[in-house]
Amino acid sequence: MRLALFEPDIAGNVGTLLRLAACMGVGVDLIEPMGFPWSDRALARAGMDYAAAASVTRHADWAPFEAQVTGRIVLLTTRAAVRLPEARFRADDVLLLGSESAGVPDAVHARADLAVRVPMREGLRSLNVAVAGAMVLSEALRQTGGWPA
Repeated sequence: MRLALFEPDIAGNVGTLLRLAACMGVGVDLIEPMGFPWSDRALARAGMDYAAAASVTRHADWAPFEAQVTGRIVLLTTRAAVRLPEARFRADDVLLLGSESAGVPDAVHARADLAVRVPMREGLRSLNVAVAGAMVLSEALRQTGGWPA
């Protein structure tokens, strides 16, 4: 299982998700461009002291990322019909999170093998991307027996 971040805007969210991935033993794909310069200093500012423990692959844009995916792309989006409690995950899924400001373009929505949303109370727009990623990763790892020993 992997987490993928599509053109992330906020270094703090990337740092949080990298720390989560390091602790859970899942890889991370960063799909550029990012809304901040990638550097050790940026990650340190984001509190990412686990950078060395995270398995990160950077992609120049969508095409090289998509070309290397071997499992399903599972898009986390507020526009999905499938609610998290009904979603069924596989061990080789790539959980794709959109940018904080724009989500993902329609072509990426169309490419996703599964689109999942976290159910929320009526009238509220969305969760923080790192929180949503943690919630969905947790359920996916539970279903696939992927929690670290």
